[in-house]
Amino acid sequence: MDEKIVGIIIIFCLALISIGLLFYAVHRMKEKVEYYSGMLFGTSSLSEGIRNMGMEAENAPKSVSSATSLYLPSIVRDFPEFHYEEMKRRAENVLVSYLRSIDAGNAELLTEGTKELKEELNMRIRMLREEGVLEHFEDVRLHRTQIHKYIREKSRCSIIFQSAIQYVHYLEKNGSILEGTDIRPEQSRYDVELIYIQDRNVVEGTGEKGMGLNCPNCGAPVSGLGAKKCAYCDSSIVEFNIRTWNFCRVGERKSS
Repeated sequence: MDEKIVGIIIIFCLALISIGLLFYAVHRMKEKVEYYSGMLFGTSSLSEGIRNMGMEAENAPKSVSSATSLYLPSIVRDFPEFHYEEMKRRAENVLVSYLRSIDAGNAELLTEGTKELKEELNMRIRMLREEGVLEHFEDVRLHRTQIHKYIREKSRCSIIFQSAIQYVHYLEKNGSILEGTDIRPEQSRYDVELIYIQDRNVVEGTGEKGMGLNCPNCGAPVSGLGAKKCAYCDSSIVEFNIRTWNFCRVGERKSS
């Protein structure tokens, strides 16, 4: 047989062997990928597993910065009549009603809040209306609420509740979705700030005198911001220092 033909046959056989080995290697690699994908994601498709994992991450509730155990003893010491569960429930109601107010374009749905919070909500609704945009918050579901921070100052105290929340959120204009999706929920977290301030209607015109933290009888410092009597002379300080809890801010926390 001609040496040239023999050479071609040998090369052809080597090529077939190489192709066979390549197909075998690819097949084995595919089997391994499907095996490990099944172990990790419960499906033989790696791309499907990664996609499902991403969707699970999107649907997992956000974690909240829980400092309740750290701050609550100080809050109760300053305000003996502070009821944590009641205030947490009120904070959650404010958050949900705030979002529903935006969804319905009606600030009157906000359950409670300071004048400033209501004005901010009205402005947001008015801006959306002027742009012809509807902002939707549907299927709102709260997961968890904790105290995030407690700030004590001379003239006011602030407690920030942080909530993990789920909803379907999207912006719509003329029947078209501009942003977000109306078919898949998203997870987020919000801060709701509760403040303890002088009742403006009661102390109108009293100036800084009404903001003092001293007993009006003996001048001793008031030991607790929520105290109703002086610890030194037992004089009533309620009439002098009437204060009230109210919600002043609702804001989405973007950072992780």
